[in-house]
Amino acid sequence: MDNDRESPEERRERLRQQEWKNNPTGNLNDSLNRGANGSLADLVGGLGWKGTGILILVIIFGFLIYAIFFR
Repeated sequence: MDNDRESPEERRERLRQQEWKNNPTGNLNDSLNRGANGSLADLVGGLGWKGTGILILVIIFGFLIYAIFFR
């Protein structure tokens, strides 16, 4: 019975696909902007909680190193 249920990622992707079908010009705009800027939600969703934690730590350490040496 649990095999019939979709994961949150699958549900998000299904809803995104439905929105793209209903609004093709919005899809074009999203595609152009995402290609230039990327999407943080896609990045974090692909990394998982461990990868997200490591990314946050790298950003914090990078900021600290910048603040100490380049002030």
